[in-house]
Amino acid sequence: MGRAFEYRKARKLKRWGNMARTFTRIGKEIEIAVKAGGPDPDNNVRLRLLMQTAKTENMPKDNVERAVKRAVSKDTSEYREVVYDGKGPHGIAIVVETATDNPTRTVANLRAAFVRGKGELGTMGMNDFLFERKCSFVVAWKEGTDMDELELELIDCDIDEVFRDEDEIMIYADFKNYGSIQKYLEEHNFEIKSFKFERIPLTLRELTSEQQEDVNALLERLENDEDVVNVFHNMA
Repeated sequence: MGRAFEYRKARKLKRWGNMARTFTRIGKEIEIAVKAGGPDPDNNVRLRLLMQTAKTENMPKDNVERAVKRAVSKDTSEYREVVYDGKGPHGIAIVVETATDNPTRTVANLRAAFVRGKGELGTMGMNDFLFERKCSFVVAWKEGTDMDELELELIDCDIDEVFRDEDEIMIYADFKNYGSIQKYLEEHNFEIKSFKFERIPLTLRELTSEQQEDVNALLERLENDEDVVNVFHNMA
């Protein structure tokens, strides 16, 4: 098992702080998916995957339907995805993904959070070379699955890594390949529990426990911003 497996173990230890934030995050992503590909999940792969993620996270169906309706309404704010790069304390690289209807507000809030957290908001794209953009699928384990055979079959989808983690199957691939993976899984009756775009650090930076506390304080500030969808970093 490779870097994705180690990353998965670390991320499992830290989930979103509360259900309301999770629902807000997924709702914004659904709105963006509808704006990009339309409100019909049968013809919008990303929307269909996000709806399954919402179901796994126990997000009420009414919340999902409202997010879709907001996206098709001309009277609502239009969210767009904006990615910001920065440097945290002790040289930690940080990438912040946002869904915002007001980038001026968002960048001001993020800059203030970085300053208070002993870091610095940088230029967009400055940390790209430190991370790989991936799509990840969490799939329910299906009895009788041969992992070696599954890996061979998924090679045609150009996956990077597939492994079993307890009662789940994890799949990582380049972020552009999510459509072909989704098609294979649905055609072979695998239950997709959730789907994400992720940024996996190429290398991890080791810090002392005291230094980690400094970085975690900044990460918490960033994650508490209402416009923030994901925060990625290269701290071990």
